[in-house]
Amino acid sequence: MTLILIRHGESEANFANYWTGWLDVDLTSKGIEQAQEAGKKLTDAGIVIDAAFESVLKRSIKTAQIVLEQNRCLFVPEIKSWRLNERHYGALIGENKDQMAAKFGEAQVQKWRRNFEEIPPLIKENIDDRRYKALDPRLIPQSESLRMTSERVLPLWQDRIWPLLKEGKTVLVCGHGNSLRVLIQYLESIPKDEVDSIMVPNAAPLLYQFDSFGQISNKKIL
Repeated sequence: MTLILIRHGESEANFANYWTGWLDVDLTSKGIEQAQEAGKKLTDAGIVIDAAFESVLKRSIKTAQIVLEQNRCLFVPEIKSWRLNERHYGALIGENKDQMAAKFGEAQVQKWRRNFEEIPPLIKENIDDRRYKALDPRLIPQSESLRMTSERVLPLWQDRIWPLLKEGKTVLVCGHGNSLRVLIQYLESIPKDEVDSIMVPNAAPLLYQFDSFGQISNKKIL
């Protein structure tokens, strides 16, 4: 049972240093190269992907598809879910992180980014986007803490991802910094007050192998 977690390659927002959240920004040319390199690393390691999970944001989708192409696995099922979206940063979306640190202080910005319970200022109105039309409006947040992000990510793990792993499938999960951070926190039983220690770099494949009891038997970064 092999799980591959990978954050999307560098995005335009990563490059410009602003909060992205549910904004649908593209990969940079560096991000594309990072995804290609990640796919090559998996192929060179003898990893063969059976299924891929992605968010509904193109930086995740494109990264996953580039990885699959490099792995010669473009034909495998791809499951796109809003549950893997980046954390919703509310009114901080589109704001430059350095400018917000100058305005509110480094300590407050760090709380917004890494404190498990901290909810950034609410957005007044979400973007009208048809990819969420089928969702109950109550599921669409105006901002999220890391706890709230975890609460929407884990049902996807329990209902869709883990059952495939139990079948012996090798599963790629291509998400975002925070949607993967909370999944790692859950898988490794990391205390919530240590969640800020979980680093998720762009396009660095993180491999987990599980034993027959569902316990992590091996972990490595390619």
